[in-house]
Amino acid sequence: MGLSNYLARIQFDFGALALLPSELTHLGIKRPLVVTDPGVKSAGLLDRLMDTLAKGSFSTYADTPPNPTEQAALQALSIYTDDDCDGVVALGGGSPIDLAKAVALLATHGGNLKDYNVQTGGSEKIGKIAPVIAIPTTAGAGAEVGRACVMTLEDGRKCDAVNLNLIPQTVICDPELTLSLPAGITAATAIDALSHGVETYVSNQENPPAEGLALDCIRRVAGNLEAAFHEPGNRQARWELMAAALEGGMVLQKGLGGVHALSSPLGELKLHHGTLNAVLMPHVYEFNRDVAAEKYQIIKQVIGLSSQQDLGEWFWQLNQKMKMPENLSSMGVSKDVLPEMAEKAARTHLSMTNPRPASVEEYISILEQAF
Repeated sequence: MGLSNYLARIQFDFGALALLPSELTHLGIKRPLVVTDPGVKSAGLLDRLMDTLAKGSFSTYADTPPNPTEQAALQALSIYTDDDCDGVVALGGGSPIDLAKAVALLATHGGNLKDYNVQTGGSEKIGKIAPVIAIPTTAGAGAEVGRACVMTLEDGRKCDAVNLNLIPQTVICDPELTLSLPAGITAATAIDALSHGVETYVSNQENPPAEGLALDCIRRVAGNLEAAFHEPGNRQARWELMAAALEGGMVLQKGLGGVHALSSPLGELKLHHGTLNAVLMPHVYEFNRDVAAEKYQIIKQVIGLSSQQDLGEWFWQLNQKMKMPENLSSMGVSKDVLPEMAEKAARTHLSMTNPRPASVEEYISILEQAF
């Protein structure tokens, strides 16, 4: 039996950023904390958001690190509390959006982030949080409609809070905000969205609506990534990739698999999440291919491959075209950490929905192949 939940209010189109004031009013937010990161700020996107709001009507936190941390969440929370904020606006990719969720959670629930870790049953404690508006500036993570909040604790461990109450109440998807993305980030984030579509489609859970969205996510990425990579100003390709990212976020409730089970602990090494997924995806596909053969055949049809063509080879070729790293070693991963990463992967909830159960030893084998 499967449970489907699609709960966010979504504004989607070029120019949608201009709707922010009315969406703040809709949620009753009078003084938001705007959470973003240095890259988004330097690209001028924070200024564009600020231009839609009255001066002095909001506070900002623009120091979100690439992998959001507990320390950053506490810094942002201090501003939220000191300035009497009553909601959070996240502007950026998955990192600012997850940080915004963490601030909204701690502002209403108190305690420490580890108290809400899904691994220890803490996520069940999460009730209604402060209102969050998510405005993605990349087309990949899908965090804007995701129920997870992934943070790095002060001791270096990852903490995953997972609850439907963490889904932002409102999402503003404006493809205009992605036009200035560098080619490398465009590729890595889009392949992240692709990995969401592939992994959720073949996961061992039942959710027919999610499967339909997952296939459409895969179709949009496969059909538009190269155009966006080579023609950054291609508005139609940017629109399609943002739609794919949104769909990829919507289907996360069906469960991911081995790619994310491995990329999550590897992310503790401060490596880019989407790039890790790109490197790992061909190897996890080989591990799963016999168990999920029928579904992989359908994916091949969606992206336009013949029954004789190999999906794993298509993943490899896509990575090469998008100039992704060839392996983990070229990303700076030491072989010494592979057993630890495999052990963490086997323990995570992300591994539970992989179509083929994987032991620590099997994860070590996958990592060694990817190394």
